[in-house]
Amino acid sequence: MATNGNDKDAPAIKTDSKKNDAPQRPTSEAPSKRRKADEAPPEKPSPETKKPEEAPPEATIVDTPKKKRGCFGCFFLAVGFLIVAALIGALVAGLEAYTRLLPVSKVSKKVEVTIPEGATVTQIGKILEQAGVIRSADAFRYMVTYKKVGPKLKAGEQVLDASQNTTEIINALIRGSFKMYPVTIPEGLTMAQVADLMQEKGLSTREAFLKLCNDKAFIQSLGLDVPNLEGYLFPETYNFTKGTSTRDMIKAMVKAFLNVWSRYETAAEGNPLNRHQIITMASIVEKETGAPEERPMIAAVFLNRLEKGMRLETDPTVIYGIKDFNGNLTKKDLQTPTPYNTYVIDGLPPGPIANPGEDSIRAVLSPARVDYLYFVSKNDGTHQFSKTLKEHNNAVNQYQRRRSN
Repeated sequence: MATNGNDKDAPAIKTDSKKNDAPQRPTSEAPSKRRKADEAPPEKPSPETKKPEEAPPEATIVDTPKKKRGCFGCFFLAVGFLIVAALIGALVAGLEAYTRLLPVSKVSKKVEVTIPEGATVTQIGKILEQAGVIRSADAFRYMVTYKKVGPKLKAGEQVLDASQNTTEIINALIRGSFKMYPVTIPEGLTMAQVADLMQEKGLSTREAFLKLCNDKAFIQSLGLDVPNLEGYLFPETYNFTKGTSTRDMIKAMVKAFLNVWSRYETAAEGNPLNRHQIITMASIVEKETGAPEERPMIAAVFLNRLEKGMRLETDPTVIYGIKDFNGNLTKKDLQTPTPYNTYVIDGLPPGPIANPGEDSIRAVLSPARVDYLYFVSKNDGTHQFSKTLKEHNNAVNQYQRRRSN
């Protein structure tokens, strides 16, 4: 046989045979190995290769938190929206509250209001709002409560400015922006005439005023040791409110007197007259003087007569001592004894006959250096002064008797 006879070619045949035989086994194994390699390698898979296999469960795990984060996000979004809304609301409320505190008027506008005694903060707020002084009674009440100044708000007639904001209005009420009633007391008015004036101004009653002017305890509380306040109600222009008590008004007048007197205490130290006598003399000078420049001359005449022991013989003192004087001084009046009739009594009357001004007080403490003992009216507000009775009688004939004729 040809196959057995060619020994040299056996290897080649073997190789071919081996080549041909190999596929016999591996034909069934090779595809299996390829399938195994495709399906799963025999080696332990690395993390990189494991990740793709676990991808499906990973996707499932991740999907669930995404839903949860969405719920929380909605919650925080809602909370954020509520916070922003609250802030906007607070801002709007704040602006509205601020607006309520602004002035009612852009220009100065004086408004008179009356705050009753004992009024509550709420009542005061309503009064101010109705009067057009503030924008909001509620805002006023809130500010007063916040500042804790309710008890400090003053009652009475007050003049407030609508161009001020609520805080400034509150401060004005604390200070007391009262409506003032000026009253001028002229030099030479008596205590009774001052009482009439105060009643006329609607600030007091005549009865209440005079009662206090004669109240010994009240007078002593003012630092005076006198029977009444005649001569000590200093002539001046005062500003009072309708809520000012009669007691406080009198105190103001006496205080004004004491302030003026303090400027003359040194000059009065060497004077033979005490303070009460100086004021009494000053009141006589005040009533006798027509021309202001004559005060030192008139003071000199009375002081000269007093020094010589002569009676003062001045009509105003007689008139003061007559109850319900009718304006007509008679010869009988001059002869009728009263504590104030200086035609009858020696020296000074027991007290002032009016309330003198500072010029008359100064005139008594610094009289003119003259020897005059008499004077008579020239009927023009001035006087003719004389040193002797003869000169005086001539002046009387010239100026007074001629008038009667």
